[in-house]
Amino acid sequence: MLSTSTRLRLKDILRRIALGEEVSLQERVYINKFADQNQTVATCLSRANHLQQKQNTTNGIDHLLCDLGLGSSDPQSTYRPKRDDLGEWFSGAPSWLGRS
Repeated sequence: MLSTSTRLRLKDILRRIALGEEVSLQERVYINKFADQNQTVATCLSRANHLQQKQNTTNGIDHLLCDLGLGSSDPQSTYRPKRDDLGEWFSGAPSWLGRS
């Protein structure tokens, strides 16, 4: 359970990420620490990253994928079966994913 002050701080950082505003390295480390431990925070961070990348997109499919939290916020993270090792691809996954 997140405290009110922590939740508000995370919410502010996520808002700035989504709007493409400046976020310090310390804030990114802070939010990633919570994203590694909490699936809800990880989903919100993914949505914020999607919103940042798709700000000028009018494509309804992109908006739907973002709202559902599907897809990757990193275009380089797609799995290529003939070139990538599946184990290495999953090694960057948050710790909660292994417990799910």
